[in-house]
Amino acid sequence: MTVSAASARGTLWASALGLVVVLLDISVVNVALDALRREFSTDVAGLQWVVNAYTLAFAALLLTSGTLGDRFGARRLFLSGLAVFTLSSAACGLAGSLAVLVAARLIQGVGAALLVPNSLVMLRQAYPDNRARSRAVGWWGALGGASLAAGPVLGGILVTHAGWRGVFLVNLPIGLIGMYLTLRHAAPSGGRHQRDLDWRGQAAAILALAAMATALIEAGQLGWRHGLVQGGALLAVLATLAFLRIEARSASPMLPLTLFRIRTFSVVSLAGVAVNFAYYGLIFVFSLFFQTQQHLSPQQTGLAFLPMTVVLMAVNVLAGRLIARVGPRVLMVTGLLLAALGYLLLMPVSIGAGYAPLIVPMVLAASGVALVVPTMTNATLASVDGSRAGIASSVLNCARQVGGMLGVAIFGNLIGNGASDAFMRGMHASIGISAGLLVLVGALCWCGIGRGHLQQSEGSVGIGKAE
Repeated sequence: MTVSAASARGTLWASALGLVVVLLDISVVNVALDALRREFSTDVAGLQWVVNAYTLAFAALLLTSGTLGDRFGARRLFLSGLAVFTLSSAACGLAGSLAVLVAARLIQGVGAALLVPNSLVMLRQAYPDNRARSRAVGWWGALGGASLAAGPVLGGILVTHAGWRGVFLVNLPIGLIGMYLTLRHAAPSGGRHQRDLDWRGQAAAILALAAMATALIEAGQLGWRHGLVQGGALLAVLATLAFLRIEARSASPMLPLTLFRIRTFSVVSLAGVAVNFAYYGLIFVFSLFFQTQQHLSPQQTGLAFLPMTVVLMAVNVLAGRLIARVGPRVLMVTGLLLAALGYLLLMPVSIGAGYAPLIVPMVLAASGVALVVPTMTNATLASVDGSRAGIASSVLNCARQVGGMLGVAIFGNLIGNGASDAFMRGMHASIGISAGLLVLVGALCWCGIGRGHLQQSEGSVGIGKAE
């Protein structure tokens, strides 16, 4: 079927807006943390649930969403995701209690999982020509990456001028515009494949991630000896083992374990966990540091992240051009070590220190992350057969979201709810763990990724490609 240029462009904008709201909500909420703490009289654990409820549902359902799109049509699933995301954003903005806000954030994560893989499938249908599709996917990724990077700055402006509810309500007009463009321009598509749905594996994955998040978050408040924490940890282990057993025996697994026999794929997936673990975890910590320890306003906090925002967007474009020239191995290791160096240079930070000493370390850390993320996407796609590219990139995206969830949970425990001295000890420990982990993963990438160069893959974008 021939698609007109206007319909193709409309589909591109609809797909990009779906990705924009998903990635914006990953980062924009951090600047509202102190306002939420005061509004609901909550502790760090409560704030961790606000951040991680979204990430948990997003990560747990991401792999199944692609299968649902194959069965029922990408356009239908994308519209459903936008509707769920927009309505749940309204619920977040109107929430009168922390429990309602966390529940609405969980539903937001469900919408996000429906949006990401199906947005790219719609693009593939709208742009049958390889060259045109490559450019379209590049714009899709650039707009999404820009929203992720700009989230803290936008969040600061919204919280200052519209209150914390504005952080969520801003999604309403974006979602409505996205639905209009989808209905007007995206071609309806029926289910292409009757792939079996791995419901047992999906249930085990949800249980494992939910139990893990509960144990890690509540341990900071209740202690590791508390029955809820120990029970959650045990349940997480048992559910994870059950998940692996189900996937190994399933004829149509949501996570094909055979992918991990590919050395490059395994190493890059681990790098994805590590990068998001450090980046999301430290964004959470520094958002609280700027507001609760240095007493900056939300707008000042958002502007404090501005150097990282600019660098993330600029270096991401540069990385896409360097991949084919220097190869993924060199670029991955360089980015990981650069990010580790930036984090290490943040170690001397103190409450009384000014902002200026933080600029260079933050720029270095952001530069390293921006080099790594598009490179790991390309390395993942190049490491597997073309027929498995969609599931491989979805697994990478899932791994990254799990890493971000773990970073927020663990670093939130380290900073605790105590006095400034305890907060700073936890903050320095978080920085040290991040730097050490990135150096270790950098060494693994040096040993595990082949030395050859690769051609820039279709859709080599900063946020990762998903089917």
